[in-house]
This record gives sequence, C-alpha cells and structure tokens, in this order.
Amino acid sequence: MNSLHVRRKCVSQDPHGTEYQGYPASYPPPGINSPPAGGYVPPYPIYRPHYPGPMPPSTNPWAIASLICSIVGIAILGIIFGHIALSEIKRSNGWQEGRGMALAGLIIGYIEIGLTVLVLIVVLGLTLSLKRLPM
Repeated sequence: MNSLHVRRKCVSQDPHGTEYQGYPASYPPPGINSPPAGGYVPPYPIYRPHYPGPMPPSTNPWAIASLICSIVGIAILGIIFGHIALSEIKRSNGWQEGRGMALAGLIIGYIEIGLTVLVLIVVLGLTLSLKRLPM
C-alpha cells in the first residue's frame, strides 16, 4: 500500500477522559452548559479590535522658537526659525500645525529689524548733524 493513502489516526486523551481525534470540540462541550430545550445556542460574541483614532497634529517646534525669539528681541533667529517652520509645516501634509505662530514670529522679527534700521538711521543722522553745528 502506498504511504500517501494511509490515514493515521491521532488518538489522545482530552481532559474529560474521552478519545480526541484532532477535531475541535463541540460547543458547548457535552454536559457543560448544554443548549436549552429548544436547541438554540447563542452565537459567539463578536469582539472587534479597537484601533485608536488618529493622533492630533502637533505644533511645529520651530514655530514656537520663532515666536519666542522674536518676542525676546533676537529677530534674526526668529526670522530664520520662522522660515524653517513654514517649510516644514508645508511639507507635513497636515501633521503639523503652527503656521500662525511662525508667521507671527516672522512679522515681529521683520518689524524689529526695520525699526532697528530706522533707529540707527535717525541716530546716525542726528550725530552727524550735531557734529556740524558750531559751538
């Protein structure tokens, strides 16, 4: 007889002492919670896996740094950090927020530089005009 056609019987003992042939046990096992007289067996409860929702977008740290540096008075860093933040926020496809903070940092930084240049021009002009006055 060919070895492919031979069926092996796997017989072992289950905890109840009956012969087990590798097939799943009936539900419910005989004698334990047997079905009601009408034969209705309630279905298995369906447990669906719970997947957490999407993470909320995070605030770009460069935008925060831009706003802080501009408010403190380090306008050059505020402008640099603001441009970095805007480019990263644009590339993030909605995963990062902070565009308003980055723009505020840029605007405050540019205003500070403009006011600094204006003050330097006024001070330099007054200094030169005072040197020309006869004493």
